[in-house]
Amino acid sequence: MVKRLVFSFIFLFLFSINAGAVVTKIGSEVNIEGVRPNFLTGYGIVVGLDGTGDGSSSVFTLQSISNMLRKMGIYVDPKVVKTKNAAAVIVTAKLPPFAKPGMTFDVNVASIGDAKDISNGILIRTPLLGPDGKVYAFAQGSVSTGGGYSESNMGGKVQKNFPTTGIIVNGGIVERGLPFELTDEHSVTLTLKHPSFSEAATISDAINSAFGRGTAIAVDSSTVKVRFPEGVNKVDFLSKVLNLSINTEPEPVVVIYERTGTVIMSGNVKIDPPVYVAHGNIYVSVTKTPQVSQPSPLSEGKTVVTQNVTTEVKEEKGRIFSVQSADLRDLVKALNELGISPRDLIAIIQAIKAAGKLHAKIVVM
Repeated sequence: MVKRLVFSFIFLFLFSINAGAVVTKIGSEVNIEGVRPNFLTGYGIVVGLDGTGDGSSSVFTLQSISNMLRKMGIYVDPKVVKTKNAAAVIVTAKLPPFAKPGMTFDVNVASIGDAKDISNGILIRTPLLGPDGKVYAFAQGSVSTGGGYSESNMGGKVQKNFPTTGIIVNGGIVERGLPFELTDEHSVTLTLKHPSFSEAATISDAINSAFGRGTAIAVDSSTVKVRFPEGVNKVDFLSKVLNLSINTEPEPVVVIYERTGTVIMSGNVKIDPPVYVAHGNIYVSVTKTPQVSQPSPLSEGKTVVTQNVTTEVKEEKGRIFSVQSADLRDLVKALNELGISPRDLIAIIQAIKAAGKLHAKIVVM
């Protein structure tokens, strides 16, 4: 019952938004060419794990530990390194535009070995490289995975989220600025986030109405070129351009966060009826039952405790339901009545989109 109430609250709140054209700022509809985030990548070591790090089969981790210690003046043969408290990871991040030395940003950390859990570990200082091979930032800090394993005294284990990937909030620091200077430009190119000929023309007309004819020209469905007027402060001018209001119809978006099973829908998401959905689940349960093996009287045998493992597979009968309405609200209502879990909802939405029946942009995070 709680699950159904939560679903109903989320979707009713989102669908209370008007579906028609809305007034929005140009800045929310475009990007400035050259002003964009840049991807950075690095290789590092997470230490301080509670025996959940890489095993001896991850040779690169042992070699990395040996190399790290050598830089600190401690010489250790990689063949004799035996530790499960460290894990090799790939560190990724997006360097924000106009990043200056000293600025901080979030970084993502993912295990590349056989580590079971990297939560609460410490990432040792890791250089982050750009596509040109130069170091633009360094990353270091405590890894947060947002969940992990919980283990009972009987050996049962429940997994929450993915403990082999995590995030370090403000874990990156910029060491080298990006080679882009706005003051050297005589014009700027605006690229539409959602290419449309009509929206490109609307943006161009709004800029020309505010700053004079010829200031902006729509090149194609995704590009509007804007010329800087003589003697104008470029930062102030761009601020005014991006704050101009235009009438636009936002594209419906479905955001799927598979790691936590979260689905967020916004805008006027439409479905081409009819849609028929079959839902069925397979449940697998593993039960461990302790058994005692008692030797015969006067024998030299010993009492031994063993585990009897029983595996049961149960398949729920499939259910087929149809949605005859073009409104996603009716689909959500039907799914709530079936008690669909968030992860099942993700699979159903992706399948309807693949069938060409769902008209919305799907973003998978």
